[in-house]
Amino acid sequence: MWWCATGPLASLPLHAAGLYGKKNTGPGSVISDFVISSYTPTISALLDRVNNSRKIKEEYKGILLVSQPKTPGLSRLPGTTKEAQLVRKQLKEDVSCVTCLNADEATLERVISEMESHSCIHFACHAVQEGEPLDSGFYLHDGRLELTEIIKRQFPIADLAFLSACQTSTGEDGLSEEAVHLAAGMLAAGYRGVVATMWSIKDRYGPVVAENFYRELRKYQTSSGSKPEGISSRGAASALHHATKQLRESLDDSESSLLTWVPYVHIGL
Repeated sequence: MWWCATGPLASLPLHAAGLYGKKNTGPGSVISDFVISSYTPTISALLDRVNNSRKIKEEYKGILLVSQPKTPGLSRLPGTTKEAQLVRKQLKEDVSCVTCLNADEATLERVISEMESHSCIHFACHAVQEGEPLDSGFYLHDGRLELTEIIKRQFPIADLAFLSACQTSTGEDGLSEEAVHLAAGMLAAGYRGVVATMWSIKDRYGPVVAENFYRELRKYQTSSGSKPEGISSRGAASALHHATKQLRESLDDSESSLLTWVPYVHIGL
């Protein structure tokens, strides 16, 4: 099910609607018991991806992992290095091209260059959502990679983006009718599917969600019996659904636990 929310609804985690607490633990108490949720900023954005399939050459079916454990001037995120390592371990047997840029290796020039030759990107870093949407971006070792720079490239091989950073699908309060967040910007840049976050996420659990997601993604893509080459966005919504479900089942239904898995959303196709 795709949610295309407007107004105040756009800031609510519709995918997590349900009854929580000890008295509501049986099947059917939450919406995820019935559907796999995804979001789309506009109906036209979804239709464009449905009507315009894209064949990516095998040599570009790879993933770029960007991790920033100690970005200059910002708080440390030690879990990002572990996250990239777990993802690489999860994919190394099936994906021939897995490029990791950690800490000072992840410069503006290097990252944007590698994005042009990898169909998938995984950011594990700090991000910021600005009042002027195109100024929003990801903090790398030597500066901020802004949406302006990403969108103008219009990557022809772009497929899947995993934005493991805080508030990458948080819209602007004064523009609730418009899709102005980082995740929507990645769709505008050509990515077919995006995993993002509605609020801040916990550095401790980022690696857990990422590892579970890619495990489920590969499982989905090999379910037909044939082993696919590379990696793609196919089944990303399902993979995130199962990854967050696994995390949720390992926790209780306290407010702190809910804020651990609820922020993660899939956007696009």
